[in-house]
Amino acid sequence: MHLFRNDYSEGAAPQILDALVRSNDEQCVGYTEGDPHCARARELIREACGRDDVDVEFCIGGTSANIVGVTGMLHDWEGVICTKDAHINVHETGAIAACGRTVLATQDTDGFLSPELAELMYVNQTMTGRHMTLPKMIYITNATEFGGVWSREKFDAICDWARGHDLKVYVDGARMAAALTSEGNDLTLRHLAARADAFYLGGTKNGMLFGEAMVIADPELKTAFPYLIKERGGLMAKGRLLGAQFEVAFEQPADGGEAIYWRLARGANEHALKLREGMNALGFESYLPANTNQQFFVVEEDVAQKFIDAVGCEIFAQLPDGRLVIRFVTSWATREEHVDELLAFAKVL
Repeated sequence: MHLFRNDYSEGAAPQILDALVRSNDEQCVGYTEGDPHCARARELIREACGRDDVDVEFCIGGTSANIVGVTGMLHDWEGVICTKDAHINVHETGAIAACGRTVLATQDTDGFLSPELAELMYVNQTMTGRHMTLPKMIYITNATEFGGVWSREKFDAICDWARGHDLKVYVDGARMAAALTSEGNDLTLRHLAARADAFYLGGTKNGMLFGEAMVIADPELKTAFPYLIKERGGLMAKGRLLGAQFEVAFEQPADGGEAIYWRLARGANEHALKLREGMNALGFESYLPANTNQQFFVVEEDVAQKFIDAVGCEIFAQLPDGRLVIRFVTSWATREEHVDELLAFAKVL
């Protein structure tokens, strides 16, 4: 059976591979510096963001991007506020702490950082002055770890709170394409780019072989990025491989249609919604509302194991009553028949 473990099991979408093959014999300047593909990709991403004053830099993967993004905007005595399930808090092996920065996790439980619990963290951290790590940044993800999508209202609320406390805003965009093309989404890339100090557009989880594009408005991170990416081991010698992928992903088609970057994510989302609707119709309970390519369901332990064995889904949480939350993920490579096969399997459990 087709695996629904994650959105990077396959290599890359055909359009991305074609772009790499076309540029394969070219001799380019290394390290994303001066090659035509990175230059064009930067231009296209700035256009998509509606900002010509931002730097666009390239990272090999999400953890590398988060390390550079967070450490580049914080001093040693400063910390980043995030939810307790945030990637930097649970899935990056203490990478932020290893770089000398402190993660300040709130008790938010739905994947969204709330102004109320961010405020509680801020007050607790600042009440004794120099004796506590000073919050100086918020970290949010779009889509969230549970597949949720930030609405414009909710995004503006947390940004307004951060600005009111002189905190920077950093957005992990590993699945940004899925979020911004999801059903009911009202947050645009341009609005996000107008408010965030830095964010990245994920490629690894949206049809590329590897790579993320960091969009930087913060002056400190603009200065720090070239040095940190090298110091932290994330600078790729064959940098044009990153540029070539993002170049084709954001190039506007001649017919005026949607760029590949958004089309790949939209397709993954459509299959995920079919999966969710089919599972719900069979009596499987969704864990939290999610319109992206990540879908979560609450099941008994024995049922979870059967799904794991058949389609490689993952366990994401155990509930107080002993039931498990399992995750199914669709990708650019998921086809309708793959979803049908999964639903047929689920029907007989």
